Amino acid sequence: MEHAHLPTTEAAVSAVRALAEEFRLSVSVTDDIGADRTSRRTSAPPFTVTDPDGSLPHEAFVELTGPPSVSVRLFPEDDAKITVEGVEFHDVPRDCVPAFLRSVYGGLAFTKGRLFPPGQWLVVPLPGDETYKELIPFPLLTPWLARGTRR
Repeated sequence: MEHAHLPTTEAAVSAVRALAEEFRLSVSVTDDIGADRTSRRTSAPPFTVTDPDGSLPHEAFVELTGPPSVSVRLFPEDDAKITVEGVEFHDVPRDCVPAFLRSVYGGLAFTKGRLFPPGQWLVVPLPGDETYKELIPFPLLTPWLARGTRR
């Protein structure tokens, strides 16, 4: 499935803000700009702003009101970590972030239980055949997570 191409962190933040407005959610954004400020470049010397290739890395942390409570950390490397009610989805492509959030806030995400291996999973389907699935840490089954259980 083709997703809207989001070439920069700022473009992804704008797309998340538009989605938050559509679903009437409050949004809070914290930007970290510069090699010495972004989380994956902790080894950069203090006051080093650019990467060795001369680029200026930009990372953003976005929080959305709930239910469910969601946070998105957008990395300069074109990926994101999305946390939904405490369940972490690592390495989500930046271009998939709006579709992921639309699935969560649009009621398409659900939880699924299994006997073997035991556990509850949060499943987030995206348009096409793309699906993200993460194990819900025990005992984290919040009311929002419990409401969408499928067998």
